[in-house]
Formats: sequence, C-alpha cells, structure tokens
Amino acid sequence: MAINRDYLGRVYESPQPYEVTRVKIREFADAIGDPNPVYTDAATARAAGYEDVIAPPTFPIIMAMDGAGQAIVDPDLRLDFSMVVHGDQAFRYTRPLRAGDVVTTTTTIADIKALGGDERFTLESEIRTTGGELVVTSMIMLVVRGGAAKDRDTQGSAA
Repeated sequence: MAINRDYLGRVYESPQPYEVTRVKIREFADAIGDPNPVYTDAATARAAGYEDVIAPPTFPIIMAMDGAGQAIVDPDLRLDFSMVVHGDQAFRYTRPLRAGDVVTTTTTIADIKALGGDERFTLESEIRTTGGELVVTSMIMLVVRGGAAKDRDTQGSAA
C-alpha cells in the first residue's frame, strides 16, 4: 500500500533537547574515522576560529534520525520499512554544531512522490538551539521499493 499522502507536512518534535558534548563529538569522529583535530582538541578548534570543538558535518544525523524514527514507526503513515532504501542525505548549515550547543529538532514530512514503481519519501529536520537559532537543516530521502506499484496493483484488483 502506498504511503499515506495525508501525512505530507506532518511535523514531529524531538521529545527533549539534545546536548552536543565534546565526548559525543569525539565518539562520532572516531566512529567515522575522521582524525581532524577540530573535532577533538579545543585549542586547535579555537585556533581555527571556533568557540570550541565542532562536530563533523554528518553529526546532525543523530538528531535527524529521532524525528525520522518517529515518522517511520507511525502505523498510519503506511511506510513498509522492509522495502526502504536510503536515497539521499544532505545538510544545509548556518554554522557548525559545537560542543555546548543544546538543540531541538523539528522534523517535517516534506515530500511524498511516486517515482516509477517506487515512492520517494523526504524528511526535513530543522535543528535549532534552545534559544531558537537555526544551526542546520538535515534532509533525508528514502525510497520505498515497489510502494507505488503495490498501490496500483491493489487499486487494479478492486476494479
């Protein structure tokens, strides 16, 4: 069955703020194998013009996946996660995330479209400080293989 188009524009809020810490940044940098010292050494980060260590560019996926996870498990959305593949990922920054930031995330279902026999499902997450400053917007596009075709088959068999 196709994704519920009535969910276009639906918003999911992070249940609590996320504190960006030096430890979390270091763990993430280690996990992705990026040894850049601006992620782990405050003196190096300050020498590079930052207030503190900064997070690697893909770090916001942690916060974005919170909202995406809420959407994905929403049964009324009718997303067959067993047929999902990752289609695209992008980040639009106003500034880097840095240690000491406390952020909230608002995730919106930004697009649902048929793509051949598949469906494309796009989530946009605005990550803001608790003071309201927009830091980064994350875009996640998922492809549901065969989702549109399944819907056509169901509609065709009912006729």
